[in-house]
Amino acid sequence: MTVLRQKVNKTARAIVQDAKTEDLLSRSLQYLKAGYPVHFTGPSGAGKTSLALALAKRRKKPVMLIHGNHELNNKDLIGDFTGYTSKKIVDNYVRSVYKRDESVTETWRDGRLLEAVKNGYTLVYDEFTRSKPTTNNIFLSILEEGILPLYGTKLTEPFVRVHPDFAVIFTSNPDEYAGVYQTQDALLDRLITIYIDYKDSDREAAILSEKINIDHKKAKAITTLVAELRKSCKEDSGPSLRASLMIAKLATQEGIPIDGSDLHFQRLCMDILGHQVSRCIESGEQINAAEKLIIQACENMKQ
Repeated sequence: MTVLRQKVNKTARAIVQDAKTEDLLSRSLQYLKAGYPVHFTGPSGAGKTSLALALAKRRKKPVMLIHGNHELNNKDLIGDFTGYTSKKIVDNYVRSVYKRDESVTETWRDGRLLEAVKNGYTLVYDEFTRSKPTTNNIFLSILEEGILPLYGTKLTEPFVRVHPDFAVIFTSNPDEYAGVYQTQDALLDRLITIYIDYKDSDREAAILSEKINIDHKKAKAITTLVAELRKSCKEDSGPSLRASLMIAKLATQEGIPIDGSDLHFQRLCMDILGHQVSRCIESGEQINAAEKLIIQACENMKQ
């Protein structure tokens, strides 16, 4: 728990607290206080996980993080018996009496969900739609009945009651993303779902300037370039803020001028943005067409 808390603190500090972000976090915190789970959904790279961790930090409770994946199952969430422990007692206190007692018991280890539910932690379930819907069905009982069923275990109790301080924050990518399962309506109906889109170039520039420690004017030039290329792609695709961060970081480290007419800068942008932009081009020589678009965008840069 200590390592995770440090990660949450670091992530929360990395978010630029502009008015829109502050308003979003304040509203979301009120929803959690009222007992409703919050669900951030939107394209990859829009900052959903950072927002979820920043929101979790505001609850001032220990945070448990779970990453969704198709292999996640009830044993991972609830827990499982991990082996056996043996105990021997030898009593020879009286010389004429020899007593030996030996017992073997199974060792149980709580899963992350069970630990969070029992202790009132804030659970961040990142990219939960990458887990199978059958796995996520367990949240229906948690959110509706306030209990965690102990499916498939040999524990004496059939369920655990949800701690009153427990709260859960979900994040997900849109259904059309690869490796994503369609979420059951019964679960979505119990969540307050907030769409997180890419920020405008000014807000992205502020994030870039703070994280990479570069001049705001140069940061704005990069985010405008990436935003322009994003327009060539369909909704929820194309280069994200992560691409802008990569360009700014590498240009700074390698001493490459943030100048659209500089050949080294153009090459850096093609390496980072080429594949993502090429996926937005429907036919023809996608890579060549993408590089032409990137070079054109570079040449149109203004500082």
